[in-house]
Amino acid sequence: PQVVNFVRATSASYEKLPNMNSTMIRSLSLARRTATRVFLNRRSVQTLPQLPYDINNGLEPVISPQALDLHYNKHHAGYVAKFNNLAKDTQWMTEESLEKIIVGTAKDANSAALFNNAAQIYNHTFFWESMTPGGSQMPAELGDAISNQFGSVEKFQDAFSAYATSLFGSGWTWLVKYGDGSLGIENYSNAGNPLPDGHVPLLTLDVWEHAYYVDHQNRRPDFIKQWWGVVNWEKVAERMKNSA
Repeated sequence: PQVVNFVRATSASYEKLPNMNSTMIRSLSLARRTATRVFLNRRSVQTLPQLPYDINNGLEPVISPQALDLHYNKHHAGYVAKFNNLAKDTQWMTEESLEKIIVGTAKDANSAALFNNAAQIYNHTFFWESMTPGGSQMPAELGDAISNQFGSVEKFQDAFSAYATSLFGSGWTWLVKYGDGSLGIENYSNAGNPLPDGHVPLLTLDVWEHAYYVDHQNRRPDFIKQWWGVVNWEKVAERMKNSA
């Protein structure tokens, strides 16, 4: 606000100078409008992140272009719009870190709507980045860590799938890293995620019905089984490395 007010006051003062011509006045007017626009954009800090792959190709055969378009441009975008609307005139409007917003609102009953929408922005972005067309090879170091914790990669996938299948209603299944360095699987209902609990998220699967109904109707287990074919294990390994 201080910057905007300064530009406005300065430009107004200069416009009154006797040697100002029309071109100079138009330039000052443009600067004033630009400063105002920057400020307004600053107040809507949460934006819809770019997908890391072509929406027109989807993530076949797991997620069709139609399903991806609906999920990304309607649901994910809707959470962004709702958050920015709810956050107006609150301390969170100019906070850029979704992580800080999620942790800061998670335990506040009066901020439940803010938390839900902020967490859903974060969760969806994390979900999109957890996938890549055709999947990727699992780096050896990640495979070793998973095998050491769960017995084998296959046993981990079976356990994760069981968690995701059994989660009642809507929510998210996560592979997490705990404070002691061990790995685990956590289910969170609705918009929940591991951040308020202090766990490091490594991988997530969206089991809200809108994530799979277009392509798989109510057959969640089929969706989960096929989803393993598009997991971006390189991204998971990167997250685990960054958490060290």
